[in-house]
Amino acid sequence: MQTLECDVAVIGAGTAGLAAERAARRAGATTLLIDDRFAGTTCASVGCMPSKLLIAAGKAAHAVRNAGIFGVTVPTPTIDGAAVMARVRHERDRFVAGTKASIARLPDGIAVQATARFVDATTLALDDGRHVRAESFVIATGSRPMMPPMFAALGDRALTNETIFELSTLPASMAVIGAGAIGLELAQALARLGVAVTVFDTGARIGGVKDAVVEPVLRDLLARELDFVLGVTVEARRDGDGVAVSWTGDSSGKAWYDHVLVAVGRPPALDRLNLDATGLVRDDHGTPVFDPATMQCGASAIFIAGDADASRTVLHEASDEGAIAGRNAARFPDVEPAERAVPFTITFTDPPIATIGQPAGDDSVIGEASYADQGRAKVEARNVGLARIYADPKDGRLTGAVMAAPGMDHVGHLIAWAIARGETATALLDLPLYHPTLEEGLKPALRAICHAVHAPTGSDADRGIPPGA
Repeated sequence: MQTLECDVAVIGAGTAGLAAERAARRAGATTLLIDDRFAGTTCASVGCMPSKLLIAAGKAAHAVRNAGIFGVTVPTPTIDGAAVMARVRHERDRFVAGTKASIARLPDGIAVQATARFVDATTLALDDGRHVRAESFVIATGSRPMMPPMFAALGDRALTNETIFELSTLPASMAVIGAGAIGLELAQALARLGVAVTVFDTGARIGGVKDAVVEPVLRDLLARELDFVLGVTVEARRDGDGVAVSWTGDSSGKAWYDHVLVAVGRPPALDRLNLDATGLVRDDHGTPVFDPATMQCGASAIFIAGDADASRTVLHEASDEGAIAGRNAARFPDVEPAERAVPFTITFTDPPIATIGQPAGDDSVIGEASYADQGRAKVEARNVGLARIYADPKDGRLTGAVMAAPGMDHVGHLIAWAIARGETATALLDLPLYHPTLEEGLKPALRAICHAVHAPTGSDADRGIPPGA
């Protein structure tokens, strides 16, 4: 029985795992990168990129349907479902190829294709019979879509974000189970491509939006395109070539769909690791307890990063966490805390949702900016939505924001950077904001914060508001 030895063994070759291996090797450690498939990152293969390709197709169809607003008369668009899905897969495969190319450039002997499980806190057993002994480990096994048994029994009629992009064409109808980010993004894209979509959820809110003012605004906007059935328990059974869905709760009813998209969460993929053998302390969900500043699990030589830790499950955080974990795994036991980025998530609905920083506290000052009458948004016939910015009541320093309005997938970065730099609302109003842009639509929120904390609204700035701002 062969035993491979290294300083740092990384389990999982997704975004976090690749970053961890690079960081550990850069720190001078010998490394092994273990993965069962080396199929490309979640983002490239089944996440960020294919979903955005489907969203882009839906956006194109939506733009054609609404061209008449601008005096441009065009026929109703015809959706070629097979062509839509073929482009999604073609471009998706190009993104995946890029990831695979980076793996192929790894030095010889680092990539080990196998499934790994812990024998003890210092040893892995591989499914090919070999063992790996390392000084430290990084768990970067990612996550997998949850598939409750009732939906699994539907066979190929039940889809997840990992299987929907393999459809040969678009279905006529789809029930989306779960009104979180994945469910909303794909539901809106499908609806814009002519699929009859209903979104079901046990909760009353959508998109994971915790701001009680922004969430109903968002829900009302998306309800113009989607049917929501919220606060219900769903039952589903195979019915011929489709699925019979019934629901009870805040409402009740029955309907038939070609497919069900199950978007009820992506728990960490930890079940095959035999974590019992490590002695790690784990939470109620079985995820190792770790320090987010070091990514270290307790005081052990095991680190965790990316979706596997169920913390900040977005790509840029997975990359950062992988780098922190890999660097500290190489340094173990001399680990070093890292300063983490401002929490920042985007849901790519239309309008997009940006959630930044910390939630509003009981004493937070909150500034609001409606985009219903905002100049650039009106020019583009996208004048909907609301932005709420949170600030410290002492000095107007920005602490967080929830924004659901046009362009917030871009504008949100400005607020995230401002929070990271400790900027106040006054400081942002001192900076140039070009007219007419979506960015200047935040001025009312920033000014409201300044007024609430009795701070100036910009040093020498004109207090007037340009027409249409």
